[in-house]
Amino acid sequence: MDSIVIHNLRKSYGKGRLPAVDLAGEYRIGKGEMFGIIGPDGAGKTTLFRMLATLVSPESGKAEIEGLDIVKDYRKIRTILGYMPDRFSLYPDLSVKENLEFFASVFGQSIDRNSSLIENIYCRLRPFENRMAGKLSGGMKQKLALCCSLIHSPSVLFLDEPTTGVDPSSRRELWENLAHLKANGMTIVVSTAYMDEADRCDRVAMMKEGKFLAVDSPRAIVSKFDRKLISVRSDEMFRLLNDLRSMDVVEKCYTFGDSHHMVLKPDARTDAGGIASVLEQDFGHRNVSVSEISATLEDCYMNLEDK
Repeated sequence: MDSIVIHNLRKSYGKGRLPAVDLAGEYRIGKGEMFGIIGPDGAGKTTLFRMLATLVSPESGKAEIEGLDIVKDYRKIRTILGYMPDRFSLYPDLSVKENLEFFASVFGQSIDRNSSLIENIYCRLRPFENRMAGKLSGGMKQKLALCCSLIHSPSVLFLDEPTTGVDPSSRRELWENLAHLKANGMTIVVSTAYMDEADRCDRVAMMKEGKFLAVDSPRAIVSKFDRKLISVRSDEMFRLLNDLRSMDVVEKCYTFGDSHHMVLKPDARTDAGGIASVLEQDFGHRNVSVSEISATLEDCYMNLEDK
């Protein structure tokens, strides 16, 4: 059964500007699925979330949440939807407990009624429940925002880059909590810039300039990478990047952490050893390290975005 169905959804801001979201075709997200959206700032993730959360009306196309139209049935959708935006949007001058009580009351609920849903998250907040929300750390703000998004027991949960700016421990705890919610049948749609988080999703959509470049499971997307991928390092990394890009056998080259990743052209008749020899003998690089590697989701995104 599908929890979310998107048909040709489009939204733009002003004439002459590229649409913020331009999803041609149909996309379906199953009930109880963990669906990730990967993309840089400006890709359209937040606009898409706001449309699906009934906060912004689409320019054209339509979408359904649990069989309800995001335009015609927006009031009903808001009762079954949890939404955690990309920025902390709770009341900083209310305490932790007051924020939670307020959001529960908006939906005609009480904290006690749905306490089981948030207990494993709120237990970390309880010692600070009288502290003003604006005085919390980034990780504690994240936990409070998630609790407020869940207090009415939604069927679908949207989280827009929920781990940006929080510590690694809070990131890990959030994904443990999401796994628990998913196990109990909740549909979760989350955007993230962290590829290790995207690997936790059942399927991911790679998004750029309002479009989905690919939609599949992380493993399936990686398995479709059909180029030879080489990792390269030397003493002069800046010059190395320019030199690699000047080589005829290179289709694409980009910085990846402490190394450069280069994608060889399909007809390239060389390997890691050949690349190392050229860099040392023709370009004069020292302490060259070259190895063939397997692609990651980030490599797949980098090589999909220009197609």
